[in-house]
Amino acid sequence: MTQPANTAARRLVETLVMNGIDRVFCVPGESYLAVLDALADVRDRIQVIACRHEAGAANMAEAYGKLTGRPGVCMVTRGPGATHASIGVHTAHQDSTPMILFVGQIALTDRGRGAFQEVDYREVFGGLAKWATEIESPQRTVEVVERAFATALQGRMGPVVIALPEDILHEDGGPAPIRPVTPAKAALDPAFVDQVRTRLAAAERPLLVLGGSGWTDAATTAIADWSERIGLPVALSFRRKDLIPNDRSNYAGDLGLGPNPKLVQRVKDADLILTIGARLGENPTQGYTMLDRARTADTLIHIHPGPEELGRVWPTLLGAAADCSLAALALSTIDPGRDWKAQAETAHADFEAFIQPVQVTGAVNMSQVIRHLGEVLGDDAILTNGAGNFAAWLHRFHKHRARRTQLAPTSGAMGYGYPAAVAAKSVHPDRDVICIAGDGDYLMTGQEIATAVQYGINVVVVVVDNGTYGTIRMHQEGHYPGADRVIATDLKNPDFVKYAEAFGAFGIRCETTADFPAALAAARNAGRPALVHLITSAEDIAPNRTITGLRS
Repeated sequence: MTQPANTAARRLVETLVMNGIDRVFCVPGESYLAVLDALADVRDRIQVIACRHEAGAANMAEAYGKLTGRPGVCMVTRGPGATHASIGVHTAHQDSTPMILFVGQIALTDRGRGAFQEVDYREVFGGLAKWATEIESPQRTVEVVERAFATALQGRMGPVVIALPEDILHEDGGPAPIRPVTPAKAALDPAFVDQVRTRLAAAERPLLVLGGSGWTDAATTAIADWSERIGLPVALSFRRKDLIPNDRSNYAGDLGLGPNPKLVQRVKDADLILTIGARLGENPTQGYTMLDRARTADTLIHIHPGPEELGRVWPTLLGAAADCSLAALALSTIDPGRDWKAQAETAHADFEAFIQPVQVTGAVNMSQVIRHLGEVLGDDAILTNGAGNFAAWLHRFHKHRARRTQLAPTSGAMGYGYPAAVAAKSVHPDRDVICIAGDGDYLMTGQEIATAVQYGINVVVVVVDNGTYGTIRMHQEGHYPGADRVIATDLKNPDFVKYAEAFGAFGIRCETTADFPAALAAARNAGRPALVHLITSAEDIAPNRTITGLRS
């Protein structure tokens, strides 16, 4: 049965089309069938990718938002569908990623009865999303969805959740959308730029820290060129390592888990820290220990699109609420009348020394595996990961040379990497997309290999299998050392090659560093989704750390 042309469901889809959405990631549900039916009429404009779990769908939408700068759209059904998807909403919130989650909802007439799968989404998502709402008047559908786009994109970017009562989707949807949403962006006051110029000119040991979201290529190029020209050392925040090319002569490294101790000391010694976009949260500041509140009051210039983030933890010398890109473009015009090229040279040399391969005890050296990726992949290859100690090898030893080549959750969400890779490859089928996943991490969302096979999304995943939840095992061994104290961290894994093959994907096993290049080449050339089962030793629990060393 064909719907009338002006239903709320159709107005919703028209608004997505108007705002340039070309993909929707979903798990179908009867509660929003009317929206799916409306999407059937715009197949030439919006591709609907049906996933195997709501967490996978939500992670794909988050990765799409991070990769494109446009809100990633996810659709799920009520109750368990929505709560499964909450992991992606949490990641979008922590990572400042634009995203819209549409949730099928019980009929308005049944609300408050404890109906089948009934949930109050304003209450459940109120602390996870920038805005959580429910369309209660079908004629305001376009208004609500347009506000969702504006909310997701303005200030500190983030997720919006919209509940869709099943009964209102069939009713008159009110006015049609007129034009795309244009998000408002704040620029720096010229007087503030002058203050930065004065402070920078007086600094002896300045440092530029970049992070956050909402960056344009023009802005990252401008700030990278400017900082390199004046020799201003630049550090990137946790899992924002692709903001500028890591081979820039003033690149000092990234502030994440297991950072270069020399970079940490450089931050502590800086007499001026110019920060754009980064929140300076727990991980970049090493558990809030790297900075000192009394010192930041005299040394920190903090620019962030969300005014609520300024002064949240660290007192500032100067603070401004502004769009990252507009701020970077303005600051890139500053001539401080001096340079710090000797410091930049030392900072970059420290970075280069830190990323040299290290020795391991097992047959697979992950530092050399990651180095090989950088040697054979193009500069535009996209690397994705979820959470676990395996990611420490990727983040330390891989050089990002281009924008939008890193998809990783600052939220520390396990299971993120593979759905993120599927989303990225769907957007850029011509680029290499490689997911590096731990064994525990991969099986959180590994069923999405079925999605990759179904849609011909030929992503490659390297499953780093050390038979343990590595991060927790490392902390367990550190706090409670001894073989007899190991509990709940060992894993019994499947044969991942057979697992991949069961879905129709390509699988290959690799047990030595020397065999990895051939295994990777076979996976990249398979012509279908592929998995490399890489067997590693739990003894090599992290770069320069072993279980034996932790126990001693």
